[in-house]
Amino acid sequence: MFFFRLLSRLPLWFLYGISDFLYFLLLYVIRYRRSVVLDNLRQSFPDKTSGDIRQIARDFYRNLTDLLVETIKMPDMSPDELRMRVQFTNAHLVKEELAKGQAVIGMASHQSNWEWIPSASVLHGMPVDSIYKPLSNPFFEEMMRTVRSSFGAVPVPMNMLPRRLATQKNVARIIALVADQVPDVPEQAYWTDFLHRDTPFYPGTERLARSRNLPVFYTELVRVRRGHYRVTFTCIGEPPYENLPEGTILERYRDLLEETIQKHPSDWLWSHKRWKHWRAKYPKIGAKLS
Repeated sequence: MFFFRLLSRLPLWFLYGISDFLYFLLLYVIRYRRSVVLDNLRQSFPDKTSGDIRQIARDFYRNLTDLLVETIKMPDMSPDELRMRVQFTNAHLVKEELAKGQAVIGMASHQSNWEWIPSASVLHGMPVDSIYKPLSNPFFEEMMRTVRSSFGAVPVPMNMLPRRLATQKNVARIIALVADQVPDVPEQAYWTDFLHRDTPFYPGTERLARSRNLPVFYTELVRVRRGHYRVTFTCIGEPPYENLPEGTILERYRDLLEETIQKHPSDWLWSHKRWKHWRAKYPKIGAKLS
């Protein structure tokens, strides 16, 4: 942790120099998950030329290494700097719900620098429980908890979410989830078309919204320029849910995420093995939430 703390104290302009070196290393020397990235891009953008695909891939690796150094920097950033670097276009939509004394669900994605958003939200007057999958490596788990708890955001391991919901049921905050992750149990996933492929999504987010009557917001994060981001909220579900068909919230999330990726293709996490499961492997799978 000492080395991590030391790196976080370096100025961001210096860390971007490290990012430039890492970009060259990952893309041209290590070739980190290059085949995964290119295959994901080709499958997701069948109408793009090979030249377009290679350019998106290069831009992706540059954004990925920026994400790495920006994540390292966050614990040592000043509140004013983070506020300046992450702008919210319509935070009032969420604040109006929080003012009622209730929680809301924020469905984010692996787009741009998702690690800055919970802390930036806190600094803009929106408390956050940041739900995450614990890492198996103890060092990196401790490092990421340090990052994710910056400025008062509360990192909550996914397996601790039920307890957190029970003990904080009357606390107004954003329950933030990166909702485009691969489900651990594909047989229980919600399956739908996403970027031209049959894709499983976690059904738990929609179930949580319905069971606790919580409004749901799609959280779009756009990279404006290096180190600067813009967040926009879109309501994709609000109670009462009795007449809303099952799966509607997830379908709305899917549609908006696809739209964001189409507009900013290099900013999504293409090295993620998003399609390692396919429906034919699991004959008992149904297309709807069970």
